[in-house]
Amino acid sequence: MAVPPVKASSFLQFHAIRPLIFSISILLTLITILEALEVGGNGENGIFKEILRDEAVFRLKELGKVSDREGYLERTFLSPASLRAADLIISWMQDAGLRTWVDQMGNIHGRTEAITTSSQALIIGSHMDTVVDAGMYDGLLGIISAISAVKALKISGKLEKLQRPVEVIAFSDEEGIRFQSTFLGSAAIAGTLPRSILQVSDKSGFTLQDVLKDNSIEATEEILSKVKYNSESVWGYVEVHIEQGPVLETLDYPLGIVKGIAGQTRLKVMVSGTQGHAGTVPMLLRQDPMVASAELIVTLESLCKYPDKFLTIGEGSGILQKESFSGLVCTVGELSCWPSASNVIPGQVNFTVDIRAMNDKARAAIVSEFSKQISERCDNRLVNCSIEHKHSAEATHCDKDLTSQLKHAADSAIRKLSTHDLGDMPVLMSGAGHDAMAMAKLTKIGMLFVRCRGGISHSPDEFVMEDDVWAAGLALVHFLEQHVVE
Repeated sequence: MAVPPVKASSFLQFHAIRPLIFSISILLTLITILEALEVGGNGENGIFKEILRDEAVFRLKELGKVSDREGYLERTFLSPASLRAADLIISWMQDAGLRTWVDQMGNIHGRTEAITTSSQALIIGSHMDTVVDAGMYDGLLGIISAISAVKALKISGKLEKLQRPVEVIAFSDEEGIRFQSTFLGSAAIAGTLPRSILQVSDKSGFTLQDVLKDNSIEATEEILSKVKYNSESVWGYVEVHIEQGPVLETLDYPLGIVKGIAGQTRLKVMVSGTQGHAGTVPMLLRQDPMVASAELIVTLESLCKYPDKFLTIGEGSGILQKESFSGLVCTVGELSCWPSASNVIPGQVNFTVDIRAMNDKARAAIVSEFSKQISERCDNRLVNCSIEHKHSAEATHCDKDLTSQLKHAADSAIRKLSTHDLGDMPVLMSGAGHDAMAMAKLTKIGMLFVRCRGGISHSPDEFVMEDDVWAAGLALVHFLEQHVVE
């Protein structure tokens, strides 16, 4: 059951847990300042261990305790736990020297202005909501790393020397758990939310408009449109995120540069046959949708593993190249049948298909070929098949110049923290969606991945090593230092 909304005034209230956390945060800050002064204001020769690792890890753990459920982490859009988490994030942003506010979609902003008259801001952010039974790094690592990096600049006296405004944003909703609509926070800022979104309901029947109003936030189309940023006011967007995959761990590398986010197609395949008795219908006379579905699922796997066996791939104008299918993944995540009894041949089987690739033409070719295979194989088995297209999103490519700056910054961070040469930094594709996808509609984007144990995400087993948290924060420090006026 969804958690009923709570007044937005709790954004500014001090909860029982907050005084202790704030006191510890102040203590850590004082220790950091004293140590920074001992080494000429650069925090241990510019590596800021106490801020970027110790304090950042402490804050990640504190946010990991802020949940709407006992026994596991769950924090959805404008839930009581999200408001308590917002209080903490606001206090940490202010501790870093940022001016804070909350917009009409519940996004938390922290901003510092530039030494110059530049009006184009660099935005760094990620999301504060979670899935059900979540880990504590997805989304949160990007927020905490950004706040920590800004704080490190403050300690070193460089924050007021930035050549452009820097804004850290903790987006209110990316996972889409409560309203089954992803990127509520970042899409509002990018200006891509449909007008109908205010009337979408959660499982308890509360509309998005209801929830916003119950939290003292005006919820009209006109007010919501004011959340949108003008593209001319934004220079670029950067997001740090756990990889959510095993590549960096396999390569034994703490950080990776992201070249882009895969495009995605979601299908629902419906297969209907003839329901019958499991013991009396001869095998040769069956029109079994379960067997047909099994054949289609195996066909999908073969198509996505070996697309060259199904499609024309090679040289020539208009012909897809082999590398176009690099990173292609296809998944059947749900399967249901009716009547779902052990002694009944099912009459109906439905399953979902998720197809992702960096190359949109390659993804479209896979969708087209699979649709063709469905038609042919269902005809052969004398069952009826139909396909419903549920979702489609184009691939998002990271900006080359922004990516180059991030790579340079990450390389510098790793050289400072590593005792040996790790070689070339991995360049990765993201198969998962991120707020950067929504922000790409507004401005150029860049992303940095952080190694996570086992590639596990969306699970309480999600884990990032403390030194990798440090590396991510230091990479952001070096990235921001590229935007400091000396």
